Amino acid sequence: MTFDKKFKEAISHLPSKEKDKLILRLLKKDLNLANRLYFDLVDTRTIDDRRLYLENRIKNRIERFSQHYSSPGYLMMDMREISGEITEHVKIAKDKFGEVSLNLLMLNEVLTIHNKRILEATQGKARKCCTYIIARAFKILILISKLHEDLLLDFNDELERLGQLISENSYLMKTAMQNGFDVNWLLRIDIPENIEEIHKDIRSKGYLIGRTYLRMPSYNGN
Repeated sequence: MTFDKKFKEAISHLPSKEKDKLILRLLKKDLNLANRLYFDLVDTRTIDDRRLYLENRIKNRIERFSQHYSSPGYLMMDMREISGEITEHVKIAKDKFGEVSLNLLMLNEVLTIHNKRILEATQGKARKCCTYIIARAFKILILISKLHEDLLLDFNDELERLGQLISENSYLMKTAMQNGFDVNWLLRIDIPENIEEIHKDIRSKGYLIGRTYLRMPSYNGN
C-alpha cells in the first residue's frame, strides 16, 4: 500500500503525543513490527545472540519431539512449527544468514534422528513429509544463491551433510528425483545459477506440493 504526499505531510504535522498514541495502537495490531522495533530500539542482544538462542532451542525441540515420535506426518507438523519460529526470527532480526543456517540445522538434526524412522513407515505415509523436506532443501539453495558467494564456504559442511542424509533415505531420494531436485547440488556444493527459475518451473508444473507424484527429469545440466 502506498500513501500520497499530502497524507504523509499531514501525519508529519500531528502533535507528538498523538503520533505516539497512534503508533502504539498500530503496533498492537502488528506484532511482527512491534517485535522488530523492540529488537532495534530496546533489546540488548545481537543478531548472533538471537541466532545462537534459536539454534539451541531448535536442537532441544527436535530432541524432545524425538521422544514422542509417532509418524512422518506428525514429524512434518513439528518441522513446520520450527520453521515458523525461524521465519519470525528472520522478520525481527533481518537475519538472512541465519535463515539459511537455521533451516539447515533443522533438516540435518531431524534426519540424523529420524531417517530410519521415516523408512519404517509406508512410502505413502511418508510422502508428504519427504516432499516437505525436499521443498525446504530447495528453499535453502535459493536463499544461499542470493547471499554473497563468499558466505557459501560457511555452509559447505552442512550442505554436504544434508546431501548425505538424503542419499541414505530411499524415500527421500525417490522424492527428490520425482520433484526435480538433484542431490548432487548438495553433495558437490554445485548450486545452479538459475536455481530459482528451476524451482519456479517445477512448482508451475504442480510438483513440491505433496500430491503430484510423477517422474521428472533431474535438473543436473545434462
